[in-house]
Amino acid sequence: MTPSEETARVDSWIWSVRLTRTRSQAAAACRAGHVRLNGERVRPAHAVRVGDEVRLRHLGRERIVVVSRVVRKRVGAPVAVECYVDNSPPEQPREAGAVGRRDPGAGRPTKRDRREWERLHDHLRDH
Repeated sequence: MTPSEETARVDSWIWSVRLTRTRSQAAAACRAGHVRLNGERVRPAHAVRVGDEVRLRHLGRERIVVVSRVVRKRVGAPVAVECYVDNSPPEQPREAGAVGRRDPGAGRPTKRDRREWERLHDHLRDH
């Protein structure tokens, strides 16, 4: 088999290039329909080749990568980034007043803080 014909399972490749923490997370993402290979939903055992576009929705972010190298075993982070071309949209910056965030060292929330947070959380959930 020539290097251009080399293939690997899509779940294994996603895990090997460190797009997910575990292979079981990669397989679960495939089964849930969060992985698309060249625009089509794929199962965990589907073969990935050099030049394929992999779209992965994971941890609230969409990753769009083009396979530049097929690996079957997990590799270190410096090698992993050489295995794909990242075409993902830039990560959205977090809002300064994110719900549920407290300043470091602010201590435990007071009952009043907790009630305000619950009121805001309920309002956001209803809309």
